[in-house]
Amino acid sequence: MTQAIQKTLRDSAAMRWTALLLLALAMFCSYIFMDILSPIKDLMLSERGWDSTAFGTMQGSEVFLNVFAFFLIFAGIILDKMGVRFTMVFSGAVMLIGAIIKWYAISDAFSGSGLEQWFTNNLNYIPLFDELGVSPFYEGMPASAKFAACGFMIFGCGCEMAGITVSRGIVKWFKGREMALAMGSEMALARLGVATCMIFSPFFARLGGQVSVSRSVAFGVVLMCIAMIMAIVYFFMDKKLDEQTGEAEEKDDPFKVSDIGKILSDSGFWLVALLCVLYYSAIFPFQKYAVNMLQCNLTLQAPDADSFWAGSTVTIVQYVIMLVVAAAGFASNFQKKSGAKYGLLCLSILALITYCYMGYMRQSAESIFAVFPLLAVLITPILGSYVDHKGKAASMLVLGSLLLIGCHLTFAFVLPLFKANAVGGVIVAYATILVLGSSFSLVPASLWPSVPKLVDAKVIGSAYALIFWIQNIGLWLFPLLIGKVLDKTNPDIVSGLANGTITAEQAAVSYDYTAPLVMLACLGVAALILGLVLKVVDKKRGLGLEEPNIK
Repeated sequence: MTQAIQKTLRDSAAMRWTALLLLALAMFCSYIFMDILSPIKDLMLSERGWDSTAFGTMQGSEVFLNVFAFFLIFAGIILDKMGVRFTMVFSGAVMLIGAIIKWYAISDAFSGSGLEQWFTNNLNYIPLFDELGVSPFYEGMPASAKFAACGFMIFGCGCEMAGITVSRGIVKWFKGREMALAMGSEMALARLGVATCMIFSPFFARLGGQVSVSRSVAFGVVLMCIAMIMAIVYFFMDKKLDEQTGEAEEKDDPFKVSDIGKILSDSGFWLVALLCVLYYSAIFPFQKYAVNMLQCNLTLQAPDADSFWAGSTVTIVQYVIMLVVAAAGFASNFQKKSGAKYGLLCLSILALITYCYMGYMRQSAESIFAVFPLLAVLITPILGSYVDHKGKAASMLVLGSLLLIGCHLTFAFVLPLFKANAVGGVIVAYATILVLGSSFSLVPASLWPSVPKLVDAKVIGSAYALIFWIQNIGLWLFPLLIGKVLDKTNPDIVSGLANGTITAEQAAVSYDYTAPLVMLACLGVAALILGLVLKVVDKKRGLGLEEPNIK
């Protein structure tokens, strides 16, 4: 019997990692759609009339229902009751529906339609939400932004549900094995979606020399169809595993509402949850404005229209080089022979240098920021493996907070000093973005694998849901805050747009981002303090956060 139990899909390394690949590819596609408009913020101003407040309000709407309708809490209950495979397919369908709505809102077909007129005349005042200052809409908000926000809310419900489902799925397939490595690897691959978005969203928006922001969103919708396919394939793998093991996670230990109280009464859980909201609030909202921040702080001159650097071919070439950077760097972690390991590392570094050079020659802010996840792809598996075998998860969170603070302050005060220096500014931008990406990799490699050490196995889904819900409060608030702070601290741009003394194209690249960046750095300071407190609590209570996962 023991021998039969061992011969399951989970005990096959190939099958374990295939399941992980399916989950990671689904999240890869969702990460692309999540930030599909981020690298074309300037075009949303010039093509759809979205100012920073409208842009930030729409971006923050992604998590509105998760936070204020408590959908994410219900998602955790659904996950615990129905299991990983059902919830994964359900979340994929919800994401796809939301993505289609958002695409239609951005499309030319929406402009001038009766639906546009309805959104223009309605949703300008939401009782109670307006009084509390948390309404997802406001009077004067462009109709396309309102309807896009509705679609993004639906997408956000599915996306965050998928996030907790993937975490639960990895625990299911990798518990007692290389779990931190698996979680880190999944997030490393998923974050390549950020780079893919930064490169291809502007590419499709400007394809053929005619600007169309709806093409970018349509590209994202196609990818969400692919994510749905990945979820369905995973469904059958997960079902086969349960048939082999006799597991039925939704029936063996049913969810109880009282379990939420047990989770919330744990101080260690709260420290991890607050660390999560602070850290992610300083990263994800920043991603939505990062390209525009670079456009405003770098002197970028478009290459000659007939040169190789201005063509569409260079986009494909640069993306292929990016994949070489990621694949070679990632694969180097799994090589036993030193020659192969360091050979792949050298290839990855050379490809990264080539990519950076091409980004500079293209004079493209979006391709510059696209290096954000590349160093993370390289070191996340290293960090995950280190946590698996050596521990020190809490210490890594402290280090990540320090790097986060340094990067945002560099963007705020150092990068603007190099605006007149075309080469120096790009070098500072590349170095800071790479370090910020590496700090981001510390969280999935150390934070998420720590959750199973804090709560009972039967409520892991609910624990992740509660953490994601708390995190979503920050992900809703800070995109909106950044947009409002930008407009408040750049009154000349706001008034210039109103009276016509400045064009939308000029305004889009003229913002001063100092105040929002300092605000994000303050989040890093708070995360640093909590990280130090977590280390003390872990030592006193013996939570095991500094201990290895594999013993």
